[in-house]
Amino acid sequence: MMEYSFYDFLKLLGSLALFLYGMKIMSEGLQKFAGDRLRKILTAMTTNRVTGVLTGVLITALIQSSSATTVMVVSFVNAGLLTLSQSIGVIMGANIGTTVTAQILRLGDISSDNVLLTMLKPASFAPICIVIGAFVLLLAKKQKIKDRAGIVIGLGILFCGMSMMESAFAPLTESEEFRNIFTVFENPVLGVLTGAAVTILLQSSSASVGVLQATASTGVITFAMAAPMVIGANIGKCATVLLASIGTNKNAKRAVCTDITMCCCGAILFLGGIYLYQWIIGFEIWDNTMSRGNIADFHTLFNLATCLVMLPLCNVLIAFSKKIVKAKGSSKMDEELALLDERFLNTPNVALQQCKKVITSMGETARENFSLAYELLEKFDDNKLEQLKENEKFLDKTETVLGEYILKITEKSLSEESNKLANEMMRTVTDWERIGDHCVNLAELAEIKTDSKLKFSIEGFSELKHINAAIDNILELTIESYGNDDEDMAFKVAPMEDVIDDLVDLLKDNHIERLRKGECTVERGVSFVEMLTNIERISDHCDNISLHMRQRMSGAELDTHVKLKKEYEFKRLYHQYSKLYYEPVLKHNINEYKHKEPINTEQRK
Repeated sequence: MMEYSFYDFLKLLGSLALFLYGMKIMSEGLQKFAGDRLRKILTAMTTNRVTGVLTGVLITALIQSSSATTVMVVSFVNAGLLTLSQSIGVIMGANIGTTVTAQILRLGDISSDNVLLTMLKPASFAPICIVIGAFVLLLAKKQKIKDRAGIVIGLGILFCGMSMMESAFAPLTESEEFRNIFTVFENPVLGVLTGAAVTILLQSSSASVGVLQATASTGVITFAMAAPMVIGANIGKCATVLLASIGTNKNAKRAVCTDITMCCCGAILFLGGIYLYQWIIGFEIWDNTMSRGNIADFHTLFNLATCLVMLPLCNVLIAFSKKIVKAKGSSKMDEELALLDERFLNTPNVALQQCKKVITSMGETARENFSLAYELLEKFDDNKLEQLKENEKFLDKTETVLGEYILKITEKSLSEESNKLANEMMRTVTDWERIGDHCVNLAELAEIKTDSKLKFSIEGFSELKHINAAIDNILELTIESYGNDDEDMAFKVAPMEDVIDDLVDLLKDNHIERLRKGECTVERGVSFVEMLTNIERISDHCDNISLHMRQRMSGAELDTHVKLKKEYEFKRLYHQYSKLYYEPVLKHNINEYKHKEPINTEQRK
């Protein structure tokens, strides 16, 4: 009779929980550490399917989760960052990369008197990892170092759980009843279903294979039992990816479809080939017991073979997925906001980069609206007004969605740099939305001007042309500096804003002079001044965006203007922009206004 107490069972459950917890901590730490790198790797190394496979292997080896990689890929496809064709190679590579965990766990098979080799055994290595990680975690002040310490602790806990599982299984090694239970898994169908069920339960194929490796310490796991269960574990991980596809677009669903198809076809072909060979010739190792290393090698071999078979059939897989998942229409706004996929929240650094893309899109939309508003001032057009209003709806909705999304990111454990970036984004989003509001104000003034049949003087329109060029320039500088994280370009915004302030003051003075001489009516004058006020506010918000950015990147204080004006480069840029935008307007009226001098910005402020 099998003597296995309730205490032994609790020990087994506890060790399993510890193993899974360690894997979770390590995986989350690795994802946090490598989050930004993952985005860059995925977007840069998917030019062809071979590099895509290698990329999938690398990323999954880093974050220790094929499901996490595949979910990330599905999110990228949903966001339009990867094509369906690019995603297939990465998914294949993810299935290979997940075998790294099993290869690490095989270290438990090490048997040697060598001190260094003995230290690599989980029982020896686990406490070392935990001690080092805990020591660094307690003493470190920077969040980045704490995150890395969490990776080491997670690895130690994982090894500790593995060692405890082996200890919990030890009383079963001589049990005939325990051996008889596992004989049912020699049935390939039951073996595959069991492997899939365990993976679905644990939400990780690496974890289920790890449990199988721990069970192998009892000496009851044969090749005939292990093969179907390992293959089933590979199918079971598709459940997590399938759940992640809910609410995604057609291409994201097709990527999931190809993953499931690959896993199922690979399982059928590989398992069919194994049993056909066993029936015709026979494996010498068929009834041999499997060690942790044997299971790890089989897991790797199976995924490598599946990749090699399926890689030439990528086009067939794509065609099949398109037949399964039919195309459906989606709105333009939904496609743009798809960048803010909830699945990115599991990798906060990637989510922040997605936010940055959307914010840059807000800037481009705001710039487009300013151009539309100026065109409406020149010649009113109902179609252009409608386009401006649609853009404004996008800016308003995006501000709300981005605000909620960034708040969700801040709820995660972020590094100090990521926290600064999130705070900067919250302020920047508001500034771009305000710029959009001022563009709407300009459009409304253009509509009033048209309805009232108001006409500006030739001089007034000429001046508006000059300041329009200046605003378009500062918007371009702000968008490019923000999108590229270019601090040097952001530096140029401040002197440009000062020149625009000076230009606004000059135009107001010129306007007052035209009123005094009777060249302009009061009604036209009010509209002209309101336009200048909105234009000045736009440049102010551009300056705010550049200040937020420079504050994050170099610790610039909010009173940066005082410091910048003492710098030669600021003065050089100020004079450069003055020659481009201020002086032409001044010289246009130089005979009339010889007494005028350029406004001293420092005095005015």
